[in-house]
Amino acid sequence: MNPPAVLQTPGFAHYSLAWSPFFNSRLALASSANFGLVGNGRLHIVSLVPGPGGLPTLKLDKFFESQDGLYDLAWSEAHENHVVTASGDGSIRLWDVTLDNLAIGVWQEHTKEVFSIDWSNIQKDTFVSSSWDGTVKIWKPDRPRSILTLQAHQSCVYQALFSPHQPELISTCSTDGTLKIFDLRSPAYATGPSTNTFTNPLSAAVLTVPASASEVLTLDWNKYRPLVLASGSVDRMVKVWDCRMVKMGDSQVGGTCECSLPGHEYAVRKLQWSPHQADLLATASYDMTCRIWNTVPMGPQPPLRYIHDAHTEFVVGCAWSLYDEGLLATCSWDSRLNVLRP
Repeated sequence: MNPPAVLQTPGFAHYSLAWSPFFNSRLALASSANFGLVGNGRLHIVSLVPGPGGLPTLKLDKFFESQDGLYDLAWSEAHENHVVTASGDGSIRLWDVTLDNLAIGVWQEHTKEVFSIDWSNIQKDTFVSSSWDGTVKIWKPDRPRSILTLQAHQSCVYQALFSPHQPELISTCSTDGTLKIFDLRSPAYATGPSTNTFTNPLSAAVLTVPASASEVLTLDWNKYRPLVLASGSVDRMVKVWDCRMVKMGDSQVGGTCECSLPGHEYAVRKLQWSPHQADLLATASYDMTCRIWNTVPMGPQPPLRYIHDAHTEFVVGCAWSLYDEGLLATCSWDSRLNVLRP
């Protein structure tokens, strides 16, 4: 196996990365000075280009400065040069990578850090954000304010993602140990003995999955199997959930755990299903590794396929190339972006 292509961004620890849906060799990288605790952030635009001997190499095309750390980003599904970023100061910014310096759009509604952002690949004029303030907000880039707010959890929402199959469904994960699925067609408030819609309203999820006794840091929808999700949590576990029993319009608690994938030595920070294979999953962890899993329950292949251990700090991001099957990018607090073919 060839060594990974590496790009270093000295002084800026990475938080997230994403491949462009329009260009097969372009990536965006979100980073923060001082590990995101204090100081500014940077959005890096990176290209994968042929290098010496024909091996690919990474080239920094340009970067944009932000006043606070950047925690996540997403490429627009409608405009090839637009990227939206999530910031530690509660702001969301839209950037045009062909321009210099300033963002072309700024939204400031979240009251705490914005920790995730995701652009719908079906409803291509819509993106979603989640925050440590417990809310999930739906946005359109041409609107000055959010178009919908869900009070998704009573505590930090680490990630919110649109379903790649049904544009009205959003999944979330939280400090409270749950995964939730929300149907945007029927936003309503939860009712019951433990809820108070007056002092502390909570939006009603169509399904709540008690995924972990610890914080759930990350999730992803399977690209081939609707209503199948993966979760990663502080308890070091990766789990695959079959949520096909969900009935739209009802509020249920459930979810069937298809398989559990132990092996990481510390919290699982980010995971992503392959866009090319239904049972291939990449996971990034605070144990400084990225691991590749086969998720077929009791299948002929062992679950753990590969361990990428070239990083020297927390691995916080992993993303499969949308065009080049088997090509994986990882990013870390060691300020190194790696691109490899495991």
